[in-house]
Amino acid sequence: MNPKVDFYFTKADKWQKEFERLRVIVLSCGLTEELKWGCPCYTFNENNIVLIHGFKEYCALLFMKGALLNDTDGILIQQTENVQAARQIRFTNLREIVEKEAAIKAYIYEAIEVEKAGLKVPLKKTEEFAMPAEFESKLNEMPALKTAFEALTPGRQRAYKLYFSAPKQAKTREARIEKCIQQILNGKGLDD
Repeated sequence: MNPKVDFYFTKADKWQKEFERLRVIVLSCGLTEELKWGCPCYTFNENNIVLIHGFKEYCALLFMKGALLNDTDGILIQQTENVQAARQIRFTNLREIVEKEAAIKAYIYEAIEVEKAGLKVPLKKTEEFAMPAEFESKLNEMPALKTAFEALTPGRQRAYKLYFSAPKQAKTREARIEKCIQQILNGKGLDD
C-alpha cells in the first residue's frame, strides 16, 4: 500500500467499503500502487494496468487495455462508444465485489499477461473519426482555420471532431464550432 494513495480511501463519502475491498484484491495480485489522475492506479513494471474510481451510480475497476481481455464472464463495459482501449467492471455494492473476487483476479492476471506480452490496442487514426459537415464547411471557408487545425496534434484534432460531432442538432454543432474557432487559431486543444 502506498501512503500517498491512502487519502483516496479515507476521503470517500460513497463507496468507501467497496474501494477498500477492491484495493485489497488488486494488491493481492502483485501490482504496485500509485496515484495517477487523482485515483489509485496499479502498475506492473511501471505500466498502468488497472485503476479504481467512483461515480455517482457505481464504482469501478478500469482496465487500461481492457479491449484486449477475453471477457469470459461478460462483465467488461466500454464506458462510451469513443473509448477505444479501456474497459470497466462496475459495482453497486460490496456484495458484488465479494461474489466476483475470483473473476476480478483472473481479469487482473490476464491484464498483466497482456502487458508482459507487449500487446497494444489498435487505435483508430484521427482521420477515421467523422468530420462534421458544419466543421468541414467552416474549414473550407477559412483557410487559416484549416491550417491551424491541421497543425494540431492528432489527439487534439480527435477531441475537436468528437466534441463537434456529439450534438444531434446542427445549430448546436455550429455554436460549438464558432465558440472554438479562436482557440484552434491559437493552436490550443479543446481542454487547454
